[in-house]
Amino acid sequence: MTELYPLKEFRFPIIAECISPDVFESKNREQIASLKVWEGNKQKALGELFKVEEVGTNGQFIAINGDAGKVRRIGSGMTNGEIVIKGNGGMHLGEEMKGGKITVHGDVAGWAGSMMKDGIIEIHGNVSDYLGAPYRGSRMGMSGGRIIVHGNVRNEAGAYMKKGLIKIYGNAGQFAGFRMHDGTIYVSGNCEGRAGACMANGKIIISGALESVLPTFTVDSIKTKVKIEEGETVEEPLYVFLGDLAEGGNGKLYVSKAKNPHLSHYEKLL
Repeated sequence: MTELYPLKEFRFPIIAECISPDVFESKNREQIASLKVWEGNKQKALGELFKVEEVGTNGQFIAINGDAGKVRRIGSGMTNGEIVIKGNGGMHLGEEMKGGKITVHGDVAGWAGSMMKDGIIEIHGNVSDYLGAPYRGSRMGMSGGRIIVHGNVRNEAGAYMKKGLIKIYGNAGQFAGFRMHDGTIYVSGNCEGRAGACMANGKIIISGALESVLPTFTVDSIKTKVKIEEGETVEEPLYVFLGDLAEGGNGKLYVSKAKNPHLSHYEKLL
């Protein structure tokens, strides 16, 4: 196991895609400390910014003990192993991740799990915009893996999602599942408007309040339960909407009946 301790409070962004089990594996402490990172526009050695300690022989486990909210691209492209951050995480956490697990005991900045292909990201805090989403202008959304957030998430979670699972146990912002093609998004709390905008397929489940349903969705039925994943099911009456019809979509938007009395007028269409 390798443990990293920030040597100071970072003022500038740190670009550190080298913080990955794939990179650390088979390297000793001195080699890890000499890996190159960027602090702002200056290239530095990892050991200039973090105290590096080796504990035990598990080279595929990395622990970051402290605030890494300015440290970007942690676990980028990783294929195996585990990273635990005991503090905040920076932008692009787990970008294009292909395997392994990242756990964060704090908040995470934007584009967490961007273009993720496999693996697990679990965040015990809040997440900013574009969870699991691609860069602006790209359509390469999340194509596999699981993201679990125990706090709130801001806008465009799961945009362009093609496969995989996102579970949000807090609230979600606008445009959840924007241009979604497949996969599942579950929001335990409330969700702001435009959920499922332009979605082609996939499943969005909202157990809390939804501001409104887009007019390009049509009500289909009321279900008493829906499966999130193996071993986890929402058991309550849920409106089922199909859409986005403006895109010829066949996605399913499940919305809690009890938490959304303002949607009761749709029942006369059933």
